[in-house]
Amino acid sequence: MFVPLTFDHTFRPFLAELARCESTRELESSRLYQKLRPDIDRVLARVWHEELAVPAPAANDSMHAVAWNIERGMRLRGVIQCLQEHPLLANADILLLSELDCGMARTQNRFVAREIASALGMNYAFAPCYLALTKGAGLEKQTCGDNRESLHGNAVLSRFPMGRVHSLALPNGKDKMKGGEKRIGSQRAVIADIEHPAGMCRAVSLHLDAHSSQHHRYLQMRRVLDHLENLQPQIPVLIGGDWNTTTHNASRALYSILGYCRRVLMGVRHVVGSHYPHPDRWFERRLFREVERRGYNYRDLNTAGECTLHYDVRDIAANLNMGEWVPQWCFWFINWALARTGGSCSMKLDWFAGKQIKPLAPAIAVSALMADGK
Repeated sequence: MFVPLTFDHTFRPFLAELARCESTRELESSRLYQKLRPDIDRVLARVWHEELAVPAPAANDSMHAVAWNIERGMRLRGVIQCLQEHPLLANADILLLSELDCGMARTQNRFVAREIASALGMNYAFAPCYLALTKGAGLEKQTCGDNRESLHGNAVLSRFPMGRVHSLALPNGKDKMKGGEKRIGSQRAVIADIEHPAGMCRAVSLHLDAHSSQHHRYLQMRRVLDHLENLQPQIPVLIGGDWNTTTHNASRALYSILGYCRRVLMGVRHVVGSHYPHPDRWFERRLFREVERRGYNYRDLNTAGECTLHYDVRDIAANLNMGEWVPQWCFWFINWALARTGGSCSMKLDWFAGKQIKPLAPAIAVSALMADGK
């Protein structure tokens, strides 16, 4: 049984008025929001699920999984081409995807999860995390046109039938109504039981908050693990996604600035070489020790030190996004610090963790993806 493919909400006429609120407290005191809140909550708690994979692939004892933050689906054509043609990505059995738009002007109002599933012949479950009140952040604000459904979320795609599909709301790491990118909602884990020929397993697409502290990311992970422990039946579990293990406390600009200063004192090359690729060793250790304490294996499902995010001081789009919550003078400081590493640094943000799952090989971070020569 799956939710029909319909979008029956009509929030579009009210987005601009709701976006005038400068905080969640102000939003919650708004008469308009109080009137719309039951419908908004209903939409954000919903999961769009379609079984498009017919017939199911031939029986196989192994499972090929891919976790990918596709950054809204801004380069959707290239994402689909890579998933169809790249030797390490093609023919994946399960996709654990983060940051998918549905009805956002910046991605031509596409239903990104469904377009990927249709192109690959896969089943999908899409859970909206946010009702976006603006077009986005940075360069996205300059996008032509208006949002339609104005949703943004995470998804699980599978070549095999999916059941007991649902989402789990996670506590926010910051007030999502403060700043330029105003949103109603919170991150959500997407959970689905996969009817694999070798037996049932549970897939979890998990995207932890970026603008949060290390402690908050730990609390979000703990909430997911608590939820999974209470699900029946207890079957093998694979969790994957962008856990935003930056080693930084990015819940406020001040904390980010102090964090950068600390890392300069520690030695930029040392931090970039020893801490950013290995957040589980120190800065994010509490999260990873909790994962292991609950019986999950992450060490054998990931290649140690293999980074998944690459930042360059010359990246205009990334700098514009950062500029909305980090003071401009900080960029001089960041550029000065990263001059010691050639103006760039890499981090390990994306992870797999599994319970009752035997990895055939550690996960491989696929970098420098290209489609249509770009």
